[in-house]
Amino acid sequence: EFRRVLFRSILLVFSIAIILVVLLQQGHQSNMGVVSGGADTFLGKTKARTIDAFLSRWTKIIAIGFFVLVIVINAIDRK
Repeated sequence: EFRRVLFRSILLVFSIAIILVVLLQQGHQSNMGVVSGGADTFLGKTKARTIDAFLSRWTKIIAIGFFVLVIVINAIDRK
């Protein structure tokens, strides 16, 4: 029972994290981020690209962790 609650709590944290990371990424069509507004006006273009690359990398990491956790939770529930 403790493992089930632990993994579901971690899954909740991963869910919130992926939502936040995706919202912070810049929009590719309008060059404006959803949350941050016009990042190119305050940051240099190279710094904005590095931030976008950082957020993109963390989106992938969190998404992989999310799917692994879902599979683990499903395996625990079947036992």
